[in-house]
Amino acid sequence: MKSDVKNKVKKYYGKIAKKVNSGVGNNCCSTSSCCGDISKSSLIYEGENLNDLPKEAVEASLGCANPVLFAELKEGETVLDLGSGGGINVLMSSKYVGSTGKVYGLDMTDEMLELANKNKEKMGVTNVEFLKGFIEDIPLQSETIDVIMSNCVINLSDNKEKALSEAYRVLKNGGRLAIADIITMKYIPLDLREKAGMWCGCLGGTLNIQEYGSILEKVGFKNIEVKSVHIYTKSIIEETFLKNKYLDEAVKDIDLDLIDGAFAGAYVKAYKL
Repeated sequence: MKSDVKNKVKKYYGKIAKKVNSGVGNNCCSTSSCCGDISKSSLIYEGENLNDLPKEAVEASLGCANPVLFAELKEGETVLDLGSGGGINVLMSSKYVGSTGKVYGLDMTDEMLELANKNKEKMGVTNVEFLKGFIEDIPLQSETIDVIMSNCVINLSDNKEKALSEAYRVLKNGGRLAIADIITMKYIPLDLREKAGMWCGCLGGTLNIQEYGSILEKVGFKNIEVKSVHIYTKSIIEETFLKNKYLDEAVKDIDLDLIDGAFAGAYVKAYKL
């Protein structure tokens, strides 16, 4: 990822974590988040018991879907969550893999890692470890992970091929990638993509289905599936993105007709065979 974009993204999510860490509340995400409405976390994680999780983990959830359910985790598996934030997916996964399994969370933001470790202590889980690092340079040995998850994070990287090749490297043979992400459904003018605020809002760095599949295939993945599950219409963008006071002002001046239906939440699954 280009350093200026990476720094803006890091600063953006650092602010979110600081608010939650301070106990003030996640006001910037109570109405909107990176990829959706955080007040609807219970809908994103439908069927999951969020009451077992620290409220700070739920408040700092910035995803667009439920990768834990999509990943179909099994007892004893070793799992890596890329861009783990406040730890919601990691802590949920710890219950599925059990005492014989292990869940790693990787994040580049000190404030998020601080929050995640606080949430880990509150849960009292012993099969969880949070790591500092970048998804383009995963600090784990090759072929050590059964399942890689991610929730609306790959789109933030400016070097998706490197990020996905790193995911492939650390997966065991037979391992799987199961992520939720944002994809592009139609052409977006370059000037819109280059607005830093759109990166923080998970929109500027998205790929279309064909591009996503091509990169996954290039780095070695097999049995690739990239499937859109919900389209971001003009009204959804207005409701969930533009109410976020931390977004760049330039984003708020965008002609929404140009991006109406241009983005979608998607599930991405692929295997290392």
